[in-house]
Amino acid sequence: MNTLAEVWIPTRLQTKTDGQKQVQVEGTTVRQIIANLDSQYPGIEEHLCRDGDIAPGLAVIVDGDASPLGVLTRVQENSEIHFLPSIEGG
Repeated sequence: MNTLAEVWIPTRLQTKTDGQKQVQVEGTTVRQIIANLDSQYPGIEEHLCRDGDIAPGLAVIVDGDASPLGVLTRVQENSEIHFLPSIEGG
């Protein structure tokens, strides 16, 4: 079964996706989604990941929930994934 998620592209990375704000990407984890996104739009992964996890300063939101699991977060059919600047409390 192909699991397609809706990935919302951060404004600053839309130049990598030819201006598209959201794209359909296959995968069952955030890690697979990012790898497949990078296959379609080479170079985007380096902006989303560092050292095998979500890049510092970014948060991954899957279906409205911030996940502490980062790239290991499971993705369901029709999930929505957002990469947002993380907000630090103080």
